[in-house]
This record gives sequence, structure tokens and C-alpha cells, in this order.
Amino acid sequence: MMSASDLSGNPRRYVLFTVFYSARAYYPVLAILFLDLGLSLDQFVLLNLLWAAIIVLFEVPSGALADTIGRRKLLITASVLMMVEMLCLLLAPRGGGAILMTLCVINRICSGLSEACASGADEALAYDSLPENERDHAWDQLLAKTMRWRSAGYVIAMILGGVLYDPSAINRLLPGAFQLSSDLVHRLPVALVFLQALVCLSVTLRMVEPPHAAGSTCQSAFKLTLETARWVFTNPRTLIVVLIGLSIDSIVRNFATITSSYYRLIDLPEWSYGIIGAGLGLLGWFVPTLAKRLNERFSTLANLAFAAGASLLGLATLVPAWPIFGLIPAILLMTMMGFLGFTISRALHKEADSSRRATVLSVKGLSFNLGYGLFSLGFSRLLASFPDEPSGSAFRSALLWQIPGFAIVTLGLFIWAARWQKSPSSSLGDR
Repeated sequence: MMSASDLSGNPRRYVLFTVFYSARAYYPVLAILFLDLGLSLDQFVLLNLLWAAIIVLFEVPSGALADTIGRRKLLITASVLMMVEMLCLLLAPRGGGAILMTLCVINRICSGLSEACASGADEALAYDSLPENERDHAWDQLLAKTMRWRSAGYVIAMILGGVLYDPSAINRLLPGAFQLSSDLVHRLPVALVFLQALVCLSVTLRMVEPPHAAGSTCQSAFKLTLETARWVFTNPRTLIVVLIGLSIDSIVRNFATITSSYYRLIDLPEWSYGIIGAGLGLLGWFVPTLAKRLNERFSTLANLAFAAGASLLGLATLVPAWPIFGLIPAILLMTMMGFLGFTISRALHKEADSSRRATVLSVKGLSFNLGYGLFSLGFSRLLASFPDEPSGSAFRSALLWQIPGFAIVTLGLFIWAARWQKSPSSSLGDR
């Protein structure tokens, strides 16, 4: 049995890993990075569907493997795959036809596999490294701390990503004899994320595996996967959290992947994308405090209702695509991602026991990515079905038509949850 001192460094390493893993410098230019390589927006959305499909296939098996062969091994694998996905973008030829598409497909596959390996394993390792007698309170503190540092990382990454992607900004800083081409400059945010992957690998190699009651074979992992999935989807407390969270996350996360295209639609200059991302990171510093207070004061269902209502408001006010002021609903939607993540993580950790904690989180991740993938497919079909004359018309139409579906689905889920909550066995009304 490992001593507490052996595990005491894991929470700090978890914070470091999640900051360097998630705060990626290419995020403010993610969509236009692929578009400037020579892909269409429709192709980019379909690539993200592939990314989500990979996660759907491997999310739960990887979580079960984390609970059997070890969370540390899965996090090391996630770091290596992160390095490979960045190398694909660094080597992808601009306008390279089949070669470009092949490397982009490999990038999305490695990215999905990496996300699947990291999802759940990182939180489970950190959670089980906390003192057992005060674990729930300590996790709230660590989760809030992690989200704040992640926000700080986003501030730095977004500023650097926006500046590094702008050839004019970079070349103004360089002597005339060392001017860089646009193609080379556009790879700089990716090169920075490759260095972040190296940091992630270094951090995960120094993690210590906490003891947890589980088997050690792939057969055990498969059995645990089936048992945990059955438990999640037959336990009303977890099922309500997962389904409502999925309905909100899928539409908000789809928008998050195409924000740079939306910024172009509302006439924001490219150099501002990083500054906007930094501002979102600063705002995200305060989201954990708000989420913690609201989750301590109100029920899980009430907090999910708040996230759904705010998301619906944000989606509705995206449609007019107001120049400059259209940024306000985008900010609202992006902050809801952090609030929703805190609320769902808190609820699921309270329900899951240590022996299958990573698997439960992976079931949640699989469900969310399946929802995101299906929504991405629907959104890409919406984009393709509308004429794009004048420019941006198809994008606006797709933004409009996603709203009624979201409203109907979430309203139906809340009506069902409210009815179940009236039963004596319900605990979603508890704080």
C-alpha cells in the first residue's frame, strides 16, 4: 500500500498536466488553421466528426483500462499521441490534396485517441490521491484551483496563439533579412503546442499510481466497461446529469470549434482572436468560484437549468451576427462550458466509487462526444443545405436552425427530470 506522501505530489502534477494539455495555442485559430491549409469549413466539421467518433469508440475502453492497468500509463500514452498529432500539422503541405487530407485525418485520429486516454484518467488519479477522510471537500478545492490555473494558461496560450498566427505581427518583430512566409508563421502555434506535449510527457512520467480496487487484464477492463455503462444508464441520478449535460455540451462545443469562423463573420481582425481568447481565460478565472458557490447553494438540476437557459440565450443572440457586439453571446457560451464542466464533474464524483471512477467519467465522455459528433454531422449538413450567397449566409442559417432543436430537447429532458425528482428516491434536489 502506498503512503499518502507518495501521492501528495499528484494533485500538483494533475494541475500542470491539465493546463499544458488543454490550453493549446492554436485554439483561437483552430478553424482557420485548417481552412488556410486548404480545407473547406464543411470538411473541417466532418474531420471533427471523425475526431468525436474515435473518442466514442475508445473513450470507455480507455477509462476501463485506466481503472485496471493504471491511470498513469494512460496519461503517458495521451501525451505521446499529443506529440504525434502536432507533428502531422507541422508536416501537412498547404493545399496538398490527398496528402494534406491524410495527415489531417491522422491528426484527428491521434487527437481523439489522446483525448480518450486522458479523459477521466487524469481526474481519477488526482481524486484518489487526495486524503480519503476529506476527499469531497478537497476535490472541490482542487477542481476550482485547476480551473483557475487552466484559465491562466488559456490567457497566455490565446495571446501567443493569436500573435504567432499573424504573419504581419511576427515579421514586424523580425529584421528584414529574416522575414517568414505566411505558411511558416501559421505553423508556429502548432510548434508551441508540440512543446507543451513534451511538458505533459515529462509530468506524467513523474506521476505516482494510486492504489485502487480493480483487476489487471483487458478482460477485466471489458467487464468493468459493461457494468459501469449499465450502472450509469440505469441510475436515474447519473442518467439525468449525463443526458442534460450532453444536450448542452454538444451544441456549445460545436460552436467552440468554429469560433474563429464566427469571428470572421462578425468582422473581427485575426490578430484579435488571441486577445479574445485571453479575455475568455481571464473571465474563466472567476467561473469556478461562481460554479462552486451556486453548486453549494442550489441543486444539481437547478444549476443545469441555469446553464441551459444561458446557453439558449447565447445561441439566439449569435444569429444576428452583429459586428463587434456579436462577441457578447460568444463569450456567454464559452463561459457556460466551464460552468457546466464543474457542475457535472462534481455530481458524478459524488456518485462514483474509486474502483470505477475513471470508467464512469469515460462513459460520460463517450456520451458527450457521441452527442457532439452527431451534432457536428447535423451542423455540417445544415451548412451544406443552405446557399452561401452572400458570403456567410449558410453559416447564419445553420446557427438559426440549431436553436429550436436544442430548446425542444432540453425542455423535454428537464420535464422528465422534474417528474422523477418528485419521487422519494431522488437526490438531484440535494446540494
